[in-house]
Amino acid sequence: MYENLLPRFLRYVKTETRSNPKSTTTPSTQTQVDFAQTLKKELEDLGMADVTYNEANGFVIATLPSNVAKDVRSIGFIAHMDTADFNAVGVNPQVIENYDGESTIKLDKEGKFTLNTTDFPNLKNYKNQTLITTDGTTLLGADDKSGIAEIMTAMEILINNPEIKHGRIRVAFGPDEEIGVGADKFDVEQFDVDFAYTMDGGPVGELQYETFNAAQAEITIQGKNVHPGTAKNTMINALQLAIDFHNQLPEDEVPEKTDGAEGFFHLAEMSGSPEEAKMTYIIRDHNRERFEARKELITKIQATINQKFDQERVQIDLFDQYYNMGEVIKKDMSIIELAKNAMIELGIKPLIEPVRGGTDGSKISYLGIPTPNIFAGGENMHGRFEYVSLQAMEKATNVIVKIAENNAK
Repeated sequence: MYENLLPRFLRYVKTETRSNPKSTTTPSTQTQVDFAQTLKKELEDLGMADVTYNEANGFVIATLPSNVAKDVRSIGFIAHMDTADFNAVGVNPQVIENYDGESTIKLDKEGKFTLNTTDFPNLKNYKNQTLITTDGTTLLGADDKSGIAEIMTAMEILINNPEIKHGRIRVAFGPDEEIGVGADKFDVEQFDVDFAYTMDGGPVGELQYETFNAAQAEITIQGKNVHPGTAKNTMINALQLAIDFHNQLPEDEVPEKTDGAEGFFHLAEMSGSPEEAKMTYIIRDHNRERFEARKELITKIQATINQKFDQERVQIDLFDQYYNMGEVIKKDMSIIELAKNAMIELGIKPLIEPVRGGTDGSKISYLGIPTPNIFAGGENMHGRFEYVSLQAMEKATNVIVKIAENNAK
């Protein structure tokens, strides 16, 4: 039943599909377009119906028609094609069978980079399982090619086992999730389902329907640069103003000092000279009121600094990125119960907690299709220490099938 899952996943991760935040095209890279065409052909070869590639938004979409006579809700399953901001050229996955749950795994031949239970205690959860890791030079791409492989394999199982009854299912594989714009152009009318799930979570059991509210602040600070030898009462050092700005934010409300439902300000980028400095912040909070208060604090600091000068020295481009999808999904928790019960039936303990991040489902939910997030199995995303268990991917595949089956009941 799963004989194609691992070969499929290995084939996917060896295909480079890193997104580019500086691009103005959709998808942001040609490699994603090429990969989309590969997935389109695979869906056609599987026997899926209505297989299309939407050039306007980069999504490959296909249908598995219902095989029940009664009218049941239609479901979507979604995963993203792109990988994160880390080397993704020449991915060379290693397959470690029957991992003992204790040993240190050398990623590179020299052993400079290792997976060990001291740094990564979750490895202990994978005793006797098959792990797929990197070779230490790239990320793996389980985020989110494990999700694509699981959805594709689940569709293959349903097609090859017509005795499993299900309603109409739509699948979508899209671009640019890692740079936060993948779902901006998602066509909910074309997708046309009652609800959906992104297969984009982490370890087994994750079921997430609450995300951060998210905003970004692009800050430009204009200084006045003169010779430092004659600078007294004349120079305005843009870099110093940037430091002053940052120091007025709560020092403990940063990613490295927060967890759970605690929000933060994250200085993601800073550059410049005494003449001009630029800063980029991302602002995150699960609670909408606290989220709005964080944005207000940013603008208050701007006003405070500007009041000291005869012209506006600090300019801010502040914009929202996505919102907590829980505000939408809580209106109908049946889709959470459906996924939760599917996991329980399969012997999987549901882990329901807010995401300290966002998914394509954050935007798609507000576009009109409630879209919570389900585990895809990967650990240590976005870097050389990324890995995934084959058994975790099998479990995610089973959850997709079970959701479809139970929905038809």
